[in-house]
Amino acid sequence: MSRLALRGYIGSRPLDGQRVPQHVQNLVVRDYAARHGLEYRLSAAEYVMPGSYLMLEQVLAEIEASAELQGLIAYSLFMLPPDSRRRDAIWRRLAAAGAVFHAAVEELAVAGADDVERVETILSVHGALAAAPSPSFAI
Repeated sequence: MSRLALRGYIGSRPLDGQRVPQHVQNLVVRDYAARHGLEYRLSAAEYVMPGSYLMLEQVLAEIEASAELQGLIAYSLFMLPPDSRRRDAIWRRLAAAGAVFHAAVEELAVAGADDVERVETILSVHGALAAAPSPSFAI
């Protein structure tokens, strides 16, 4: 049996200080799947506790154990753990399973080493910008 479907992955925590309702995240994930001709399976919703990636781990385990799932569609790339070592472990697990990671908001897919490098650059720049002091202007 070929791997046909992708599991959705949404969250409960704010992303960049913005809270997006889960039903909206699901709409974005489903729309991404439809526009790219991908079969979507019901999303797993991450817990709200900071630093929790229990549902992501569950989805990864499901992908590794399933002949049906070809990967996951996350609402956003920025739902991944901020720790690069933890992300590296995720990329390795997906590669070993022959699976693909999709990020719906950013309209990208990670299917190989070049994609991982591009995504890690995006995350690195995003982290640097978040840590940079913001200019203050007196008016």
